[in-house]
Amino acid sequence: MNKRQKAILRNLTTVLLATVIMVAGMINFKDWVNRSEAMRAMDQLGQVILEYRKERGAVPSQSYVYSIIEELQGSVRLGKPKYRALWIDFESTPDEILAYTEKNYVSLLGKGFIVLRLDGRVEWMKKQEFERLLAQQQSPDEIEMTDN
Repeated sequence: MNKRQKAILRNLTTVLLATVIMVAGMINFKDWVNRSEAMRAMDQLGQVILEYRKERGAVPSQSYVYSIIEELQGSVRLGKPKYRALWIDFESTPDEILAYTEKNYVSLLGKGFIVLRLDGRVEWMKKQEFERLLAQQQSPDEIEMTDN
């Protein structure tokens, strides 16, 4: 190969490598933004639920929560979370999972869950960690109902 061919090959490789890095970066950024928006929507939902609970002493019904989700800004990225109010009672701890939604990102974020705790905290959990925690908190009746 002559110098000109080597220079063309080197330039082509550089451009391809830069393009691949930029595409991977954009995919990660897009997933990060989508996760942030979904977490913000879940946080808004948590604030509404906490306010309802403060006024009435109990968590709202599932139909009420789903109507609120439709009104929330960013709820499109949230999807339709699973709401566990039926399994929450007066003995439930603030760490109890109240609502969650599964997210499968193609970037470095991977598969995980956006979790709303009974005390209003919102967090991202990897799939294995979430499944372990949920299994500890679920009653046999809940497991049977959700499996069907």
